[in-house]
Amino acid sequence: MAILKVARMGHPILRQVSQPVPEEELGSPGLLGLVRDLVDTMREYDGAGLAAPQVHVPRRVVVMELASNPRYPDADPLPLTVLVNPGIEVISERRIEVLEGCLSIPGIRGVVPRAAEILVRARDPHGGVFEARYAGFHAAVVQHECDHLDGVLFVDRVADTRTLGFVRELERFGPERAGGPAAPAGDL
Repeated sequence: MAILKVARMGHPILRQVSQPVPEEELGSPGLLGLVRDLVDTMREYDGAGLAAPQVHVPRRVVVMELASNPRYPDADPLPLTVLVNPGIEVISERRIEVLEGCLSIPGIRGVVPRAAEILVRARDPHGGVFEARYAGFHAAVVQHECDHLDGVLFVDRVADTRTLGFVRELERFGPERAGGPAAPAGDL
């Protein structure tokens, strides 16, 4: 079990486009070890997901899980999922707004518009083919984590910067009283 250091906004690794995992590394001890460390780190910090660049590894690997998470007590469960070299296809023009946060930007949240339904194609860490549809909050989690692979942070996608705020103040006053629009239904 290894808890890795999480890069914070301002570190250049978070703005790099990550490299694909080569075919010959699928199933390798190195990749499987990285996945274990990502899962351990995500769970330690109660994240819904974590991308390899967030732990200073510029590879296209994402882990996600929602199960008894104190940061998301009302979220539907999401089984542990590992995406290697993921690609996202938007399959609905409908958009949702999600109050997002990030382990790399601790204590700050903001409202981000996201595609309401997506199709994800990836490999699993052993090289198997993975394909799944996600909707609502789970779709937002996937999009948020995959953005990290392209050097994009949630603050880049905030449509109205008046919704950005410290978690404690947003919990106390809500985005609308802090000068932004009313809080959206989802919370990441």
